[in-house]
Amino acid sequence: MGCLLVLMMAVSPRLVIFLFWLARPLQFDAAFGGPILPLLGIIFLPFTTLMYVVLHTPGVGLSGSDWIWVGLALAADLAHSASVATKSGYMSGLRSQ
Repeated sequence: MGCLLVLMMAVSPRLVIFLFWLARPLQFDAAFGGPILPLLGIIFLPFTTLMYVVLHTPGVGLSGSDWIWVGLALAADLAHSASVATKSGYMSGLRSQ
């Protein structure tokens, strides 16, 4: 199950977030508490949002090493955004010619 989750997360993190929310809505709600922050996370930082929800322990939150995984997911989100921006021809506010 874990390998399938990682494979699906690499292909479509937004789909995995939706499936995780369908499978475990209480854990998803315990991680955020409201609907605004998860929606923003799904739109702008899907890897980070998914990692936060998977690692969040109700009542405890995230412990020390969990933040490292969330940081790696943030780096993956930023790398993905940079890759998309580079492929579209946008580079530091200037279009390459």
